[in-house]
Amino acid sequence: MPDAVVVSRARRARARAVLVLVGALLVTGAGVSGPATASDGPAVATPAADAGTGTGAVGGIGTGVGTGVAHAQIALHQQAVAVLPDGARAEVPAAATATYLPGTRVPDPTVAVLVDALGGTPTTTAAVGPRAARRAAAQQLAWLAAGTVPGGTGRYADLARAALLDLHSLTVADGVVVAAWSPHWRYVWPRDASFVAVALARTGRVDDALAVLDFLTRVQEPDGSFQARYLPDGSGPPDDRGTQSDGTGWSMWAAGLVLAEVAPADRPAVAARLAPLVALSARHVLTLVADGLPPASPDYWEVAESEVTLGTAAPLVAGLEQAATVLAAAGRPDEAAAAATGAARARDAVVAAFGPVGYGRYRSRTVPDAASAFVLAPFWSQPPADGAAAWRASVPSMLRPASGLAPGGGWRRDGVSWTPQTSLYAWVAAEQGDRATAARWLDVIAAHRTASGAIPEKVLADGAPAAVAPLGWSAACVLLALDALDDLDAA
Repeated sequence: MPDAVVVSRARRARARAVLVLVGALLVTGAGVSGPATASDGPAVATPAADAGTGTGAVGGIGTGVGTGVAHAQIALHQQAVAVLPDGARAEVPAAATATYLPGTRVPDPTVAVLVDALGGTPTTTAAVGPRAARRAAAQQLAWLAAGTVPGGTGRYADLARAALLDLHSLTVADGVVVAAWSPHWRYVWPRDASFVAVALARTGRVDDALAVLDFLTRVQEPDGSFQARYLPDGSGPPDDRGTQSDGTGWSMWAAGLVLAEVAPADRPAVAARLAPLVALSARHVLTLVADGLPPASPDYWEVAESEVTLGTAAPLVAGLEQAATVLAAAGRPDEAAAAATGAARARDAVVAAFGPVGYGRYRSRTVPDAASAFVLAPFWSQPPADGAAAWRASVPSMLRPASGLAPGGGWRRDGVSWTPQTSLYAWVAAEQGDRATAARWLDVIAAHRTASGAIPEKVLADGAPAAVAPLGWSAACVLLALDALDDLDAA
């Protein structure tokens, strides 16, 4: 064996030994999740490239050990996003020994120097002085203290705190929350941003939530539609992916749920602030559902569709219902009435078309889909009588080896769980008063995070976190699920 190899291995061994000691002495703030055993849960599928949020490559397909089943092998792009002084953000490599100042995502500069000297991968290569790091940490801690941490000090306290840190780390400017940090995800999806706004509002950060909706107001198309995603500077879409109709529904839905968190005395003023976004969205959606169901459009699967999906139709109903509330509070009764009428018409059309197929993806055939959650609370104010049963029935076809869910029963069988859908089901279960099911899905999320405690987009069949981390949509749904569980406990 060459001497250089022996020296290199010895150096790495010493580095590991020192880092174990350092890790034992440090409080990293985000929590560290070790490998989890496989369990059951839902999942999503797409025809070619990654669906869901982003456009990253799918990766290779390998064979599950001892199963003979082809399972996807997808790299973890990064384990977290670090917060640096002056608002800068930096990727935390998947292989990094991530050490933060206590309770934050701000890298500990002292440990970073030590790790680098020992030949390891530090949290960040950015040169950060101790004073600047402490200032950045103080700012992030102040943001956390300005709102609530759902779940209190219970079993999910670490998960909740990490999810909040994830959302703060993905906030690159006032009201600008990117979906994730990898290049193909470093954009604002109206869909993801809407969920984030609701999560921020329900954790006591209403001003931040309103800023997110302000950004959507700025980028909204003149006809009320939304492109699939936008550049963080608000200058427009990054490509020609085109419009996605559900984004308009989600923006109205989020506006209504955020308004509900505003103090009663302030609601008229806030409703007036939200009215331009909501009124333009409602006018657009009313044209889409003039005959009941909207035209086909890509939804959260991010693939072209020739037939309308539940993932497009259901959010438009939810959006129009909330639009009626916002517009009424803004003193625009005629527009509120039109939105309410349109919501009822669209709801009846969705129930008639998708009810016979168990609220699956398409009205023409039975294909279970995570969008079945969108006809229940907290999305529809009047869920269909058979909606909850259909939603529960969707789970078996969506379960994947690591106990998480895929986007639908029609998704590819690659063994991958998707955290947006798994966390969505946790939230919907909590909203239905089903503590046990909500905890089941939250346990899956908590057990398969990165070494920094961030929630990844995907979980492989062997339980390894994969693709981007953190993912804002998943973090938002986790916080909303925990908030709903808190409400159950307080009832």
